[in-house]
Amino acid sequence: MQPQIILLKEGTESSQGKSQLISNINACQAIADCVRTTLGPRGSDKLIVNNNGNATISNDGATIMKMLDVVHPAARTLVDIAKSQDAEVGDGTTSVVLLAGELLRQVKPYIEEGVHSQVTIKAYRKATNLCIEKINEIAVTIGKTNEAEYRASLEKCAATAMSSKLIHGQKDFFKKMVVDAVLMLDTLLPLDMIGIKKVPGGGLEDTLLVQGVAFKKTFSYAGFEMQPKSYDNPKIALLNIELELKAERDNAEVRVANVAEYQKIVDAEWGILYDKLDKIHQSGAKIVLSKLPIGDVATQYFSDRDMFCAGRVPEEDLKRTIKACGGSVLTTVGDLKDSTMGTCERFEEKQIGSDRFNFFTGCPHAKTCTVVLRGGAEQFMDETERSLHDAIMIVRRAMKNDAIVAGGGAIEMELSKYLRDVSRTIAGKEQLLIGAYAKALEVIPRQLCDNAGFDSTNILNKLRQKHAQGHKWYGVDIMNEDIADNFHECVWEPSLVKINALTAASEAACLILSVDETVKNPKSGGGDMGGMPAGRGRGRPM
Repeated sequence: MQPQIILLKEGTESSQGKSQLISNINACQAIADCVRTTLGPRGSDKLIVNNNGNATISNDGATIMKMLDVVHPAARTLVDIAKSQDAEVGDGTTSVVLLAGELLRQVKPYIEEGVHSQVTIKAYRKATNLCIEKINEIAVTIGKTNEAEYRASLEKCAATAMSSKLIHGQKDFFKKMVVDAVLMLDTLLPLDMIGIKKVPGGGLEDTLLVQGVAFKKTFSYAGFEMQPKSYDNPKIALLNIELELKAERDNAEVRVANVAEYQKIVDAEWGILYDKLDKIHQSGAKIVLSKLPIGDVATQYFSDRDMFCAGRVPEEDLKRTIKACGGSVLTTVGDLKDSTMGTCERFEEKQIGSDRFNFFTGCPHAKTCTVVLRGGAEQFMDETERSLHDAIMIVRRAMKNDAIVAGGGAIEMELSKYLRDVSRTIAGKEQLLIGAYAKALEVIPRQLCDNAGFDSTNILNKLRQKHAQGHKWYGVDIMNEDIADNFHECVWEPSLVKINALTAASEAACLILSVDETVKNPKSGGGDMGGMPAGRGRGRPM
C-alpha cells in the first residue's frame, strides 16, 4: 500500500488539463455574450442595478464590464482588456471583448482534438503581427495642411464613435462640439482640461460649450446677492486662504486677567481679517475665488466695494480657471500683484436649469473648456457623458496618430481575407489556426448585422466577394441593410483603435490558452471568528 500524500490544504480545489482549459474558454464566451448585443449603431443598451439599487443604463463595453462583478478568474482578463482599451483609446471596448471571446471560440475545437495550446499561441501571435503590418500598410493619413479638411475628418471620427451610443440622433450637433473642445487644448491634449458639468432639465440640444471655465455657484453667505454678477476684463485673485473669523475656543487656550485684554484679542483677530481684505481690495482684484470658505463679514465687505467672491471652489475648477485665465493660487495676500492674478474678457453668473453657474469667457490663453450637459433623466446624462468621453478620446487619438481606417467591419473583413490568403502559403497546423483567427475577425461585421436584425450570412457573403475582388473598404451599411464603401461613407476610425483592440484581444486569448491548471485555496478563517471556539467568551472555561 502506498501511503497517501497530502500536498495541498484540505478544501483546496484544483482542476487541470484539457477540461480546465475548455471551462475557461466557456467562461470567457459567457462574458463576451454579455456585451455582444451592444455593438454598433443598432446595439441595445444594458440596464445594470448595483447592490445599492442605483441603476446604470449603458452601451459602453468598459462601463458594463466594470459594473459586473465577475468572479471567474479567467474571465477577469476580459474585463481588464476592456478597461485598458478604455484608458488607452477610449472607444472600441465592446469590440475588444468580442474579439477575444471569438478567438477562443474558434480555437476550442482544435483544443478538444488535442492540438497543444502553445502551437495555437504561436500561430495567434504570428497572425496578430501580420494584421498590424497590414493595418499600417493600408491606413490613410489625414493631411493637416488644409484646416477645413482636417477638421472635417476629425468630425467624422467623432461621429463614428458616437454612432453606437445613445446620442447618435444628435451626433451632428455633438461632433462639432467635441472637435471644438479638443482643438482648444494645448499640444499635450490633457483630458482633465475638458470639464463636463451635468445640469438636469432641458433638452440635449441645450448643451453648451464654454470657451473657458464654468462652475456651479458655491455656498454663499448674506451679502452675496448684493454683489455685481458680471464684469468686463476683471482681475481675478485665486486664493487658498480662509477669509472668516475663527471661533476662539477651537484654536488655542488664552488665559486673560481682565476683560480689556480679552477685547484686545478679539480686536486683533478682526484687525487681521480686515487687513487681509484691505490688501485684496487694494490689489484691484474684482473677483476673489478661494478654495477655503469666505465668511459673511468678508462677503459683506466685498459687496460694499462692488467685488465678487466665491469660497469653497472645488480644486479641479480652480486649476482649470488658472489654465484659462492665468495667475496662480496664493496662500498669502501679501503678494497680490498683476502677474499673480488672472484675467478674462467677461465674467458673468447665469442661471442654467435650477442651478446658477459662474462663467469665465474670452480667456486670453484658454487651454481649457467646459461642456455644460443638459438632459432629462440622471441616467441619460451619465450615459451622454460617457459617450462624449469616448468621442473626445477618439478625436485626441486621431490628432496624435493621424492614420485612419474605415469602420463598420470593413477593416476586419480586409484583414480576414488577407490572413486567409497568407495561411494557404503556410504548411502544418499553423495554416488551420491562422485560418481560425481570420474567421474570428468576422465576428465584428457579423455582430453588426445581427444587432440590426439583418441576415448576417447573406451580407457577409457579399462582403467576402467584394473584398476578394479587391475593394478593401467595403463594410456593413446599417442604414440600408446592405454593404457599402465605408471610407466613402465617412465611417472612419483611428487605426490605433483597431491595432490596440487586436493586440489586447490576442494577448488575452493567449493568456487564457496558456493556463492549464487552476488551484483555488480554501477560504481562510471562514466559520469561527478570530479562531475562538464558539460558546466561549470572557475567559470562561470550556
